[in-house]
Amino acid sequence: MAIFWLRILLVLLIMSITPPRSDGQLEQWCIADEQTSDEELQAALDWACGKGGADCSMIQVNQPCYLPDTVRDHASYAFNNYFQKFKHEGGSCYFRGAAIITEMDPSHSSCLYEFNP
Repeated sequence: MAIFWLRILLVLLIMSITPPRSDGQLEQWCIADEQTSDEELQAALDWACGKGGADCSMIQVNQPCYLPDTVRDHASYAFNNYFQKFKHEGGSCYFRGAAIITEMDPSHSSCLYEFNP
């Protein structure tokens, strides 16, 4: 029982000396909502990569974020790229209800989702 309490105290000590984020901002990424149909995601993806101004070069064939080759994965990358690029200029993570905010980094393998504070 004493070891349990020592572990708890150690965790609390480590947490107390970890410096908080200086800007107080949570890390947030914008990804495709699991409940959105592929058709809606495709329309939002087309807008994001077109008129929206997202950089979708990383989801092209032979690029780091091409795989998995699904509308949902490609839309998530494009939505996040748009969101990170324009969030300080009024851009949102809405995409007609096709996207949601997450605080879990969606990066995988060689595909890195950017985060701009």
